[in-house]
Amino acid sequence: MMKNTFLNFILVCSLILISAPFARGKYDYTGNTEEKRISVVVIDPGHGGKDFGASVGNAKEKDIVLDLALRLGNSIRAKYPEIKVIYTRTKDVFIPLYKRADIANKNKADLFISIHVNGTDKTSVQGTETFVLGQHRSKENLEVAKKENSVILLEDDYNTKYEGFDPNSPESYIMFELVQDEYLEQSVMFASAIQNQFRQYAKRIDRSVKQAGFLVLRQTAMPSVLVEVGFISHPNERRYMVSEKGKAALSASIFNAFADYKTKIENKSSFSVHTETGSLKSTSTTANSGLISSSETKTEESVKSSSLFFSVQIAASSKKMETTPSNFKGEKNIFRVDAKDISRYYSGKFQTLHGAENEKKRIQGKFPESFVVAFENNELISVKKALEKM
Repeated sequence: MMKNTFLNFILVCSLILISAPFARGKYDYTGNTEEKRISVVVIDPGHGGKDFGASVGNAKEKDIVLDLALRLGNSIRAKYPEIKVIYTRTKDVFIPLYKRADIANKNKADLFISIHVNGTDKTSVQGTETFVLGQHRSKENLEVAKKENSVILLEDDYNTKYEGFDPNSPESYIMFELVQDEYLEQSVMFASAIQNQFRQYAKRIDRSVKQAGFLVLRQTAMPSVLVEVGFISHPNERRYMVSEKGKAALSASIFNAFADYKTKIENKSSFSVHTETGSLKSTSTTANSGLISSSETKTEESVKSSSLFFSVQIAASSKKMETTPSNFKGEKNIFRVDAKDISRYYSGKFQTLHGAENEKKRIQGKFPESFVVAFENNELISVKKALEKM
């Protein structure tokens, strides 16, 4: 009976991915400028109440993350009073996993931030890591997901609510192989900003952005991240997380990342193209520049004359820089796009999505946060819309 229930669960998950029944957020790159503004943020302090989360002595995950969440929300409200900040909990109470996602979906949140503390049997392990939804690529990532998903075992009738999902069974995570997260690009962008701030501002060890199968992220219909701010099992890191200095630096790091992400997202649709002549063109005209491979049977000249093309965003800065190779790690095919308060930098122009994806793979070692974008008539459009027009 249990086996049949789980098989039905996998089938349901497949249908979910096809029909997308979850309430969708208003975070739509194809809408107008107002729709692209971040107006609602849901902050989720993990665990709570009877669920202590990871704990060592008097240090409990549920208390640490609640403190960080409230600090983060206060910072957002102070800097951006127009943004509605919603918490999944503001005190020490138990909130079922599915209700946390429901809160975000029902409020049509533009961003979901779930804050957690890590723990392991190895007391030497330390550092921060931020997860986005996806299939785990290592046993270690699976173990983190299993730990965070195991909270459903404290819920009444969890077997029915989660269609037989067993958080401790590797087989249950098969469904995440089917996941196609339409908000992955934005989630990774935000997760990368968080890790950058943890490394640069809080001076923490960066364990990078990772993917894993978190139920709470699967059920949210907007860009979402799950932040592990440190290991409570590491003595020094535990002392840091419960200290005033540590809590202030960690919450400020997430806020700084949010501010950076907000600027990037809200400027993404309001670009004006910057070149010396006023027309959009590559800074390189070399025949073997790598813009279009011979297998694509497209020439660089055809890209220049096309109104629609793909590119790879590699960086953004409040300062305008010349698109010379010396400023971009030797890359020759960089062009710049200026918005009101930020300039963005792109590598190459491609007739096909495949060409841009190859460029992203090539350049990602130099620019880890790079991602594919699309332009039509010198205006940024969604990749999805670009593909529909081809």
